[in-house]
Amino acid sequence: MKKPPHRPWQVLASEYLARRPWFTVRRERVRLPSGVEVPEWYVFEFPDWVNVIARTEEGRYVLVSQYRHARGTTCYELVAGCCEAGETPLESARRELLEETGYGGGRWRPFMVTAPNPTNHTNRSHTFLAEGVRRLAPQQAEETEDIDVHLLTEEEVRELLEADAVEQCLHAAPLWKYFATREGR
Repeated sequence: MKKPPHRPWQVLASEYLARRPWFTVRRERVRLPSGVEVPEWYVFEFPDWVNVIARTEEGRYVLVSQYRHARGTTCYELVAGCCEAGETPLESARRELLEETGYGGGRWRPFMVTAPNPTNHTNRSHTFLAEGVRRLAPQQAEETEDIDVHLLTEEEVRELLEADAVEQCLHAAPLWKYFATREGR
């Protein structure tokens, strides 16, 4: 399918309001192709993110659960994290899986790339499939992470999706696509 026509906005002015490790935001004055000017448009700069749909050698799915402070809830999620400077998305995904769960190895391939919020976020989220992973090391979560590892059957993962128990849309969307494209294989 052909891409839609590209209609970029003209940036008339831009200033950084904050430049912090997890909060970099700039305010821009922009002109739309129609000529309308927007005096304040906020752009959040983030590094690219990665997600991993991981299956063990036994066919179990490796998911995690952790508390998410902004929502005040504990969620089931895919293993995920940020791309570190100097890493490819695949390197970041492998590192995150090993750190958060202790699992690694297996066969890896890119699965999908999404834009978390192209309205005002600069980054992309890269999802990888990792088949045949196995436990290689103890979990090495960062001090700000309190992560529980879950080895689930396909039925259990589908039940979580159907019950909206995977709240993070950047995790639910790849899982739904994964199950939709696996049908009939």
